[in-house]
Formats: sequence, structure tokens, C-alpha cells
Amino acid sequence: MRYIKGLTKDTIKLLKRINKESKYYQVRQRSHCIILSYQKYKISELMTIFQVSRNTIYNWFNNWENWGLVGLYNREGRGRKKLFNDQQQKTIKDWVKETPKNLGIVQEKIKKEWDIVASKDPIKRVIKYMEMKWKRIRKGVGGKPDKEVYERKKQLLKALRRLSDQGFLDLRYLDESGFCLMPYVPYCWQDKSGVECFKANKSKRLNVIGLLNKDNDLESYIFENKITSEIVIKFLDNYANKINKRTVVVIDNAPIHRSKAFQKKIAEWKEKKLEIFWLPTYSPQLNLIEILWRFMKYEWIEKEAYLSWNNLVEYVEKVLKHFGAKYTINFA
Repeated sequence: MRYIKGLTKDTIKLLKRINKESKYYQVRQRSHCIILSYQKYKISELMTIFQVSRNTIYNWFNNWENWGLVGLYNREGRGRKKLFNDQQQKTIKDWVKETPKNLGIVQEKIKKEWDIVASKDPIKRVIKYMEMKWKRIRKGVGGKPDKEVYERKKQLLKALRRLSDQGFLDLRYLDESGFCLMPYVPYCWQDKSGVECFKANKSKRLNVIGLLNKDNDLESYIFENKITSEIVIKFLDNYANKINKRTVVVIDNAPIHRSKAFQKKIAEWKEKKLEIFWLPTYSPQLNLIEILWRFMKYEWIEKEAYLSWNNLVEYVEKVLKHFGAKYTINFA
């Protein structure tokens, strides 16, 4: 039976330090293995502990006996050779940016430009090394707000929030959103043994209008018809008839909010203590109710909701009904 022999106290102390502090996992493994072998652990036991083959243990022993501490480290020239040089890696990154969903096109360019036949695996290693990752493409707004208008509106909104916190008014955020049987969340926790699949169901759209404040107090209206200016006006009419204190409604510049019919109602609503605060263009991040839609679509509505239209309606109604109790958002 083969064992490591002849270790001094200082060598053992150094090996233990390397095992504890080295930044290289393989070096920590090898130093630990040398110590255990000196302590008369059998090779079969070491194979089980480190989950490696007998040949690997022999190689570790040979490197230690031939090179000492230096033998714990990988020697230059070992390991997989780079398929692409640094400049080629940068070029591959640029090509991936051009066609981020199709590595097959990148493979074709590599073959044509450099006469290198590469599978997708080394290409993936390159783009991961170049700090790229496979993730969801986020939706963005169609433009940028005017900086001066944005800052002025942002400061006014802060002032309204302070007044709301002090109880002088009720600051609410209005927006519309829609839900359908095409799932909004393609990723979820899954067993390693299988893959969860969503059935891609075409469906009608369930629309929601919401009016939310920072205290998780929500007024909402669900309907299946198209979102129109008339529906939003009716929703605000009903709400204006219920309030008994000054209320400011934060709203974006969607066409249905800027229609002539909507504009005509502003003075009437103001007489009932309901005022409109227009957000700057392209500024959904200032509308707190957008956070509610994100939580509903990506957190609170389970995958079973997308099995049928009735399930979807039931889930949306459940979240809206129990929002503020079972479902809450911390707007700190």
C-alpha cells in the first residue's frame, strides 16, 4: 500500500495552511490529500473523499514526491489550449451582440473568417469569459424624457409625497395593465430530473385599471374590453364620488389619458377634490403602480393560472382582492 512519508512538522503546518487559505480549489484538494495519506488513509479512501480516480491520486503523489510544494500547482502548458486568441474573443463578443439569440450564425462567421470549426460550447465559454450571460431581454420605453422637465416633475412629486405622508392629501398612482394566457415568467424553480413546460395558449386579454397609494390601498376594475378613454373616465368618476379629502392622481401620458374627453373632465374632478398630476414622458419608473404589475406578473400569479382562461381570471381577481393583506409591497 502506498503512502506519503517523511513529512516534517513544518511541512505539515504549511500544507494545512495551504489547504485552508489557497485560492485554488485543486491546490487545496492536493494538499489535503497529501496530509491524509501521511496519516495512513488508503488510496481507496482518498478516491472516495475527493471523488477522483486512482490514477489521479497517483499523479498527485508523484508530483509531490518529484516536485514538493511546487507539485501541488498546475504546471504551465497543462489544461485545454485556447481555441481563440484575445482579439478573436473580442470579435466573437461583437458578433454575438449582433445576433444574441443565434450562435449558429456566429459559428458560420468563425468558419468563414478563421477556418475554425467550433461547436457552441467553446463559443459559450468565450462569451461567458467576456462577461456576457443568458438572461431575459427587458422591455424598455420608446424614448428619453426631457431632463429639465423630468427633474422638475420629480421634485414636485417628492413634495406631494411629503404632503401625503403628513396627511394633507391622498397621493395615488393610476395605470392600466393586461393579462393573457401567454405566461410572463418563462423561468421557475424546477426539479433537476425534468423540465417544466408552459403550453402557449392564445387568448383574449384581461385588462385591469388600478389606483394605488403607498399604504397598499388599491382601487381596481377588471374588464375584458379594450382599454379606452371612456372606461378610464368612468373609473375616475366613480372614485371621485367616494373621496372626502384632496386626492392627487399621478398618471402617464398615454393617448387615452390625453384625449379631449379626458381633458374636459379635469375641471369637474378638481371640484370634487381630485386633481391630475402628469408624469414626464417616458418615465414609468416614477409611477409606483408599475411595481404592482411586476409583482403580479412575475411573483404572485402561479403557473397554474395559465392553464385556462378561468384560472387566469380567478388568480388575477384573488391577488387584487387580497392586495394589502396577503399581498403587500414595501414602498420605503
